[in-house]
Amino acid sequence: MKTKAAVLWESGKDWDVVELELDEPKAGEVLIRWEAAGFCHSDEHLRHGDIVPRFPIVGGHEGAGVIEKCGPGVSRVSEGDHVVTSFLPVCGHCRFCATGHSNICDLGATILEGCMPDGTFRFHGDGDDIGGMCMLGTFSQYATISETSCVRVDEDLPLDVVVLVGCGVPTGWGSAVYAADVMPGETVIVYGIGGIGANAIQGAAHAGAMNLIAVDPLANKREAAEDLGATHSVASAGEAHELAKELTRGVGADKAIITVDVVSEEVVGAAVNAIRKGGTAVITGLADPNKLTVQLSGAGLTLYDKTVKGTLFGSGNPMHDIPNLIRMYQAGKLKLDELITTRYTLDQINDGYNDLLAGKNIRGVMIHEH
Repeated sequence: MKTKAAVLWESGKDWDVVELELDEPKAGEVLIRWEAAGFCHSDEHLRHGDIVPRFPIVGGHEGAGVIEKCGPGVSRVSEGDHVVTSFLPVCGHCRFCATGHSNICDLGATILEGCMPDGTFRFHGDGDDIGGMCMLGTFSQYATISETSCVRVDEDLPLDVVVLVGCGVPTGWGSAVYAADVMPGETVIVYGIGGIGANAIQGAAHAGAMNLIAVDPLANKREAAEDLGATHSVASAGEAHELAKELTRGVGADKAIITVDVVSEEVVGAAVNAIRKGGTAVITGLADPNKLTVQLSGAGLTLYDKTVKGTLFGSGNPMHDIPNLIRMYQAGKLKLDELITTRYTLDQINDGYNDLLAGKNIRGVMIHEH
């Protein structure tokens, strides 16, 4: 069949909306009609070269839609099911899945290649095989994806809202609740209030942070952070450091979570300096993997017993956390609607990313037209 999709042909170019050929689902695969996709900064990293995938690639890794057709042997979902997809596939039986770390499932090794687990591609165009970001390609009207990426959800849920629980919400939430292990009464700093940082704020607030400091140079982002649970907001890392010391009588923050758009040596250094003895700094944001963005004194880490760690998907487990967070949303314990700043069509994809880069959006959402 044919599908309209946004493709990156190479780094540094704009998104190109074109018509592609899409293969039928094979064993263990499904055809999905995407209803909504989130504008996540990770896809913009592909365009800017901070992450280098196999080009060409259909963008989009935060998606929600309806299963149109199932290939042989599919058991996790059925035709007609509404699903939110995890940007990390979950096989359920590799070493990491079996030990409760499905966010680092072995199937995730090829998500930047954009191929299926068997090493072949489902999108084709201009005489080339075209990958799908994170084995998904949610910036397409339709896609053929692995059932290992699918999480079934209730049919009465608004897919254009719960789509955010495929990446941004659990990554931010888990960065606070799981990776940072925020405890009641703690002082927490979150650096960068976008789609991930906003949910790190929600997670830290839910976990009981007493002082929750949001750091962002943009006033609209600081205001949004306070609406989501931040007790304080400041424009710079230096201000956050001083405020944390003031609030803790000189001790320092217990936890720091780095969710800026592009991680730098400076923000990592500032976060580690701001935490107390025995504190933890979590790096959730991304940067060029060829650049050294963590430059710290080993003696300082040793003498002050500090922890610096990375996290993928907020160290959560997609098949548990996606439905759990949706239940929290249904119960009024998690804000999702408030995270969406603007909705766009597929043809407006470049406008959406320009708005993201300009800091206008907490989260933009693409609504697919069929």
